[in-house]
Amino acid sequence: MTADTTLDLLDNDPVFNLKGGMLTMTVVELARLSQDHFARQLAEKVEQAPNFFVDTPVVIALDKLTDRIDAAALKGLLEICRQHGLQPVALRGGESFRPLAQSAGMVLVPVGRQREKSIETPALRPEPAPVAQAPRAAPSGGGKLITEPVRSGQQVYARGGDLIVMAPVSAGAELLADGHIHVYGPLRGRALAGVQGNTEARIFCQNLEAELVSIAGHYKVAEDLRKEKQWKQAVHISLDGDSLKMTAL
Repeated sequence: MTADTTLDLLDNDPVFNLKGGMLTMTVVELARLSQDHFARQLAEKVEQAPNFFVDTPVVIALDKLTDRIDAAALKGLLEICRQHGLQPVALRGGESFRPLAQSAGMVLVPVGRQREKSIETPALRPEPAPVAQAPRAAPSGGGKLITEPVRSGQQVYARGGDLIVMAPVSAGAELLADGHIHVYGPLRGRALAGVQGNTEARIFCQNLEAELVSIAGHYKVAEDLRKEKQWKQAVHISLDGDSLKMTAL
């Protein structure tokens, strides 16, 4: 084989592949335009779970914004996001926002019909009331016991204790607990344990297919979890320093 032949083979060897995938994306939905209030309220949320917001890609949703926004105002909001660790990657809204997105070097994402849920930290709001009817909770000393499936769009929070779920957790559902989280079934949604900063909190589940797991603000999303050998297996998740440790049950 000559040197020219080798170069020809290298020229034809693909240097990249295009693959489809589903990534967890946070949406910052603007209701009104006030940079001062935006900066203060965002700082409060980040303070509750600082590691959760580090280098988090976000979409800035403008479709429900009642105020007019120009390039200068958008630039200020984007800078506030970056100061707090968020990385804006796109705007969401109608076609009229395309010039604004282009002026900021961002893409425009059309308004879709996907279901969304709040990921506000629990300390900043009263106990959430899901849009869908929440599963019944049986009393449990200092915690919460759920005996029915937790479906997409539902959010369950065990304030001041552990959360035990004796049924499947669907994609799009969210579990939060100040203590441990136990799921005796498939975990396909999001599970956030130790949300008030308890680094000793743990997550236990019989089948790990989660969109996101988090302990005291340290988290892994589905893209990372699929690389773990415990994916779709029974697993015990704990915090080891600043990273999550996966151990087979």
